[in-house]
Amino acid sequence: MTQTKTTSFVSTAVAAAVAMGMASAAHAGDKPKMEKCYGIAKAGQNDCSAGPGTSCAGTSTTDYQGNAWKLVKAGTCLKISTPKGHGSLTPKKS
Repeated sequence: MTQTKTTSFVSTAVAAAVAMGMASAAHAGDKPKMEKCYGIAKAGQNDCSAGPGTSCAGTSTTDYQGNAWKLVKAGTCLKISTPKGHGSLTPKKS
């Protein structure tokens, strides 16, 4: 390749890499906001601390345990229905 063609090729490659990086950065901010939703996790499927007797993820002992939570997309918790009622934004009595 000649010097001009090489420079042009490198410039095009750099521009493409920069554009891809910018697109990736834009998508990183596209993650939906999340919120804790209590009373919707099946036994052993909670996301973290579920109150006394548990330490973290996967430690809930009953289905839909009121003090066990899962992260859900913000604004959806109260719409989630279980056999024990709807999800809650605060811990509820089991």
